[in-house]
Amino acid sequence: MDPLVSVVIPTYNRPLPLAELLESLSRQTYQRFEVVLVNDGGERVDDIVALYPELDVRLIHCHDNVGHVEARNIGVKTAKGELIMLCDDDDLLLPPHIERMVAEVADADFVYSDVEIFHYRVENNQRIPTARFLFAYEYDREAMRKFSTYVPSGSLYRKAMHDRLGYFDPYVHHYWDWDFFLRVSTTCRVKRVATASVLYAFAESGDNLSRQMSDKRRMYLNRLSEKHGLGDLPMKNFWLLLEEPEVKKRRAKSEVIWDGSPIVSRLAQLQNRV
Repeated sequence: MDPLVSVVIPTYNRPLPLAELLESLSRQTYQRFEVVLVNDGGERVDDIVALYPELDVRLIHCHDNVGHVEARNIGVKTAKGELIMLCDDDDLLLPPHIERMVAEVADADFVYSDVEIFHYRVENNQRIPTARFLFAYEYDREAMRKFSTYVPSGSLYRKAMHDRLGYFDPYVHHYWDWDFFLRVSTTCRVKRVATASVLYAFAESGDNLSRQMSDKRRMYLNRLSEKHGLGDLPMKNFWLLLEEPEVKKRRAKSEVIWDGSPIVSRLAQLQNRV
């Protein structure tokens, strides 16, 4: 029997992107998965979930806003699947994604794919892509101690890993994914999948964490560095870091499968009819 995949999604007051993510999940070629949706103290999303009755969604409501890291921990701890897939509520998974990742994890413990970063504008209750950028880099653990090219959305791993490694660390907050990747890659079999089957949302005017530069962010970066002995890490704009020579030389080829079309959710269709 195909293994059960638990797709763990923390969400907080982003109904339109969340609906698009659920739409993308409804189109998956792999059918044996559950969705563990953790509403982190935001507005109710029951009506959005109800638009996708074919999905096996377990909706967890947090009374308070516990933060996106702890929300993921809550989701993972309640997941029933032997495999965990992480996803942010504003990213998207293309139809073959789960199927391909399940196949790739057969000889690994932890797999992550390449992504396409897309810029967008909002029109008629949906996101319209305005630009796209392939984010594909060779897996090099030592190089990724200085600049991580791991995108957590769409990554898949064996839930049993948490028994040895613990859960996601709120102490490093913005860098929970980098921290988890470094812990995983120390002892587990890691594989990069050279297919850009995840769409990573990046709005020029949005609240994407990668855009926020602050003293608090530096504090979290220092905590990460101290935890893993990473030394003095650069804190530059994301796009400038991609132009660093040591990052550019790791650029890799990848299979691009997105045709560039927006993913129109049932919520957008419903609201546009009103």
